Amino acid sequence: MVIGGSMSGLLAATMLHRRGWAVDVFERVENELAGRGAGIVAQTELIARLTALGLDVRDLGVEIATRQLLDRDGHVAGTIACPQVLTAWERVYRLLRDAFPAECYHRGRGLKTFVQDDRGVSAHFSDGGTADGHVLIGADGLRSSVRQQCLPAVAPLYAGYVAWRALIPESALPEAIHRGVFEAMTFCLPPGEQFLGYPVAGPDNDLRQGHRRYNIIWYRPADEARELPRLLTDESGFVHTISIPPPRIGRDAIAAMRAAAEQLLAPQLREIVRLIDEPILQPIYDLASPRLAFGRVAILGDAAFVARPHVAAGVSKAADDAAALAAALEADDVETALRRYEAERLPEGHRIIERARHLGAYLQATQSAEERARSACHGIPQAVLAETAVLDFLYW
Repeated sequence: MVIGGSMSGLLAATMLHRRGWAVDVFERVENELAGRGAGIVAQTELIARLTALGLDVRDLGVEIATRQLLDRDGHVAGTIACPQVLTAWERVYRLLRDAFPAECYHRGRGLKTFVQDDRGVSAHFSDGGTADGHVLIGADGLRSSVRQQCLPAVAPLYAGYVAWRALIPESALPEAIHRGVFEAMTFCLPPGEQFLGYPVAGPDNDLRQGHRRYNIIWYRPADEARELPRLLTDESGFVHTISIPPPRIGRDAIAAMRAAAEQLLAPQLREIVRLIDEPILQPIYDLASPRLAFGRVAILGDAAFVARPHVAAGVSKAADDAAALAAALEADDVETALRRYEAERLPEGHRIIERARHLGAYLQATQSAEERARSACHGIPQAVLAETAVLDFLYW
């Protein structure tokens, strides 16, 4: 049984299914998940995992060759070569969803609790139903119900800053701005902040010129005691926890973001911010689990570790987690296999978390002495341009 039908859950379920396991996926959301999320970097490691599953990764996304840094006046202050494939969350999700048997994917089935013994695991769902299996895999993300039952003391740790995100239709960009920014990963670095934008496929993986989209992310410090609660307060005065649905973001918060863009960003990027219809607000969190295996139960992907987005390792790490889990279960009995999976993936999860903290330290609203030292190393423009969304550190 796999709890969670998003990217991590589908990666684990598909890999196990291809190895002969009978797998059922239980997703709490009733509606289809396709269309959620924004742009992601398709790391070469992820592409290799998808290829190994026999999936067609041709036209996976938009290929770029360079990165550039714009100064406050809009001049190019630096460029580097960095070939990458930039894709959309929904493109990878759709590949995996179509590869997994539809009859084994169950929507609207939120996990309530589970019990296990030496013979198997029984899952109990919020709709009153149950399911039994030899192993239960928690792939249910940041708010994981599986993790909360296994590790109730582990909770997301706010990083001290938020990201404003949006997808802009390519056709909406003025020609001059499109020509200057669209075909590269473009950065702008106001003091203590980071703005980046890059092209991704359009709706339904449309890669035709003029039909793609421009993905933007703007990291801004936000104090946890005062600023974060204000950003998470909707028009009715309700304060949301962890995140806030885009339609509920307060008008004052959006207006303040737009005003800051006019003061801080390069002219090309100011124009792009003006084109945003409904922004997404994403508070940035860390989450690191001390364990991944609990008898016949395991957690992976964002249920186990959530790293700040600067490494762009989330989906690649989930694919590596799933591959390690599937390989272990093929070779050993369930409990031995899950312990072996934990021993292999736990150090990698902590390594990614630590790297992401290094890259994001300069964005935090408050910093320790150690974090200020990290900022001096990783927050300078040359480092941001070279290190963001690059996984080479995993092999140092």
